[in-house]
Amino acid sequence: MTIQNRYDFALLFDVKDGNPNGDPDAGNLPRVDAETGRGLVTDVSLKRKVRNYVGIVKAEQPPFEIYVKEKAILNKQHERAYEAIGAGELLKSEDKKRKGGDKVDEARAWMCKNFYDVRTFGAVMSTGVNCGQVRGPVQLTFGRSVDPIVSSEHSITRMAVTTEKEAEDQQGDNRTMGRKFTVPYGLYVAHGFVSSHLAAQTGFSDEDLNLLWEALANMFEHDRSAARGEMATRGLYVFKHDSQLGNAHAHSLFAHIQPKLKDGITVPRDFSDYAVSVDEANLPTGVTLTTLVR
Repeated sequence: MTIQNRYDFALLFDVKDGNPNGDPDAGNLPRVDAETGRGLVTDVSLKRKVRNYVGIVKAEQPPFEIYVKEKAILNKQHERAYEAIGAGELLKSEDKKRKGGDKVDEARAWMCKNFYDVRTFGAVMSTGVNCGQVRGPVQLTFGRSVDPIVSSEHSITRMAVTTEKEAEDQQGDNRTMGRKFTVPYGLYVAHGFVSSHLAAQTGFSDEDLNLLWEALANMFEHDRSAARGEMATRGLYVFKHDSQLGNAHAHSLFAHIQPKLKDGITVPRDFSDYAVSVDEANLPTGVTLTTLVR
């Protein structure tokens, strides 16, 4: 059964001595708001981690396959949909290959049924073999750091070389091979929204929703790398509305979650340097708050 309520949620996560989301157009520097100095993590990066977690937990089996993943050939997945609905003959006609005839809706429904990230985040599946487009019920904002971050630059060296010529060219101990950038510490906040109306269109169920909460709580535990340092979910606050349309504006609900530096702390280096105030007493009528991670 698809979800029957609207949800809004706030996700708090931090990074220590790592790069939470490098910008490839800026030499992989940590993303930052140029005017305020606050760090940024894209929604795409966060959704990637959710996809990876679900892929691990559910072993990439229907109905929890992952559509957008490394080296995935998307049109091959579209072809699977047409074969599954008994319309494989449409794939043989170049004229109908892009249009999909009158089977696009059925192919779209099959994709939603089999792929968790399609029915959760949506997808554009009209490339070549047309399975239509899906607007997902779950949407995420960028993560933004509570305070300005500082990007630290580090030289990387290596002892080994790859070729004999490179060994001959090396002088002394100068074996610098590049640089890496880290954030000494940053606490980030991202906001998310779950629409019950769009969930009805994709088949996003209560089971899918619980899996989303599980992924948001644990995704950093299975995404370790030297580049990302130490990252962890520090808070997951879920506002459940009593209705499908909702009982309050999302921005007013997010104002009930306020992470701030503790008195006397000017340079944060740990989550313990922050205090997170949660105003549960003054919630609007028809909205309940559940703290899944604190």
